[in-house]
Amino acid sequence: MSKDILTRRIAVAAGRELADSVIKNGKIIDVFNGELIEGDIAIVDGYFAGIGTFEGKIEIDAKGSFISPALIDAHVHIESSMITPAEFANVVLMHGVTTVITDPHEIANVSGAAGIQYMLDSSDHLSVDVMVMLPSSVPAADFEYSGAVLNMEELSPFLGHPRVLGLAEVMNFPAVKNSDVSMLDKISETLKVGKRIDGHAAGLSDNDLNIYMAAGIRSDHEGTTAEEAKDRIRKGMYLMIREGTVAKDLKNIISAVTDRNSRRCLFVTDDKHLDDLIEEGSVDHNIRLAILEGLDPITAIQMATINPAEYYGLHDKGAIAPGYQADFLLIDNIEEVTIREVYKSGKVVVSRGKLITPEDHPVTKRAGVINTVHFRDLCKTDLQIVTPTPLANIIKINPNSLVTKHIVDKIDLDDEGRFQPSNITDYIKLALIERHKGTGLIGLGIVHGLGLEDGAIASTVAHDSHNLIIAGVNDQDILLAANELKRMQGGLVAVKNGEVLAALELPVAGLISTLPFKEVYNQLKQLNLALKELGASESFNPFLTLSFLALPVIPELKLTVQGLFDVKSYRHIEVGIPVVHSKNI
Repeated sequence: MSKDILTRRIAVAAGRELADSVIKNGKIIDVFNGELIEGDIAIVDGYFAGIGTFEGKIEIDAKGSFISPALIDAHVHIESSMITPAEFANVVLMHGVTTVITDPHEIANVSGAAGIQYMLDSSDHLSVDVMVMLPSSVPAADFEYSGAVLNMEELSPFLGHPRVLGLAEVMNFPAVKNSDVSMLDKISETLKVGKRIDGHAAGLSDNDLNIYMAAGIRSDHEGTTAEEAKDRIRKGMYLMIREGTVAKDLKNIISAVTDRNSRRCLFVTDDKHLDDLIEEGSVDHNIRLAILEGLDPITAIQMATINPAEYYGLHDKGAIAPGYQADFLLIDNIEEVTIREVYKSGKVVVSRGKLITPEDHPVTKRAGVINTVHFRDLCKTDLQIVTPTPLANIIKINPNSLVTKHIVDKIDLDDEGRFQPSNITDYIKLALIERHKGTGLIGLGIVHGLGLEDGAIASTVAHDSHNLIIAGVNDQDILLAANELKRMQGGLVAVKNGEVLAALELPVAGLISTLPFKEVYNQLKQLNLALKELGASESFNPFLTLSFLALPVIPELKLTVQGLFDVKSYRHIEVGIPVVHSKNI
């Protein structure tokens, strides 16, 4: 900070100079004491200079509204919104979010360091401050086939970037437990420069949490019960409470939050589709849900403001106080978090739900992040699942959860022992096609719970390696869906009876659209109509649920391009089994 800026800020705080603007007649949310206070708020050069009695060149009448710090999403994958960082900013600003902590591991799994650089470059100088945690696990597991491998050698050039805060969710727990050299390099180098490391403790035991903490990993967003939440706080972790499109954990966790531990808790969205961001919101939705579940409104606001700011070392964010950035909200109803206006650096950017100046973005032609879908021509024999008996290992979906169940049940077979999908039992075919290196690998499995009665749905969004994933009732439509995504070079598609019902092109790494968010939203609406025509479940998002069936670091049974993966035993297994089991395993 220059001496001139500092001198001016002190002069305004002392009352010797007029502030650029002063906010009057509001109820200020004091996130430090957890109470409401009154006073004029002086702003100069985009920062708060003081609270008290002030005069300014411009006076803003808050008209009795609540004045809150702007919101911070403590862990989000922007790519899951399927829009560029600029368009993402346009959406979340309308929900009071002016800072996000993003982990670009989705695009990094496709495009490596080029993907990280794309996200940094395309999020520069936006009205939303996009802070970045470097992907720790590319690929997510040693046996995965992603588009890139990132070791410390590739990550270290980014550590000095002013918007890079540390190492993102460490999801390869076996690598930590076994002191894998590559993983320890990432952890030790991050700690050496004093930056944060986030965790990914899905399904981990109490002793496993000891290992994470001993390694310097200080947060987790994978707790799904109140007891798991307490375990994480008890071990010294910061608890990230997630409410996304698939993983909706808040209601199951929020009872663990008390007056004594709430300052260790943060709100996150993690993975949220564009339509849900528009219709529900970002972490403002988390705040509303928490209040409905009985949490004090100011406590809930702390969890989306000062708590994440302090955890990530954002020392001038998250509060309305002298020396802090003037990012704030005018809220009409604190219980319902009805946002009247959003201010960034002291300037209004949203008023009555409308952007003042929408962000613009150029269409990228950056090498490494376009033309990323490559696989050989397929035929029906590539999709055959032959089993020795009618008994099979099956992935069962848990609605609105990333965790699946591993069940064993009888399936329909033809005379040659080939699996026949059934919309009666809701056992349908699942295929995962390697699309980065042209290996020809195709993993096949059976999934229960999507509810498809006809056709197929497919996506190049398949966490975290983002190979091409397809679920379908018949091989003809599965093949059509695969070919259509290859033609589009990535996206989402729904087909039926040899016809494409709806599609969304995602040409940037097979993950991100180059269209404005309103156009993407309209195309998602068409896809939702197509899902209804296919008979898919309406109690959860089928496309996002489908995308997580390929993530082999979350229990219990998932699909890789090498076949079914049992997360509990940490090994690949066959679809068909010769021994009778009658219960879930």
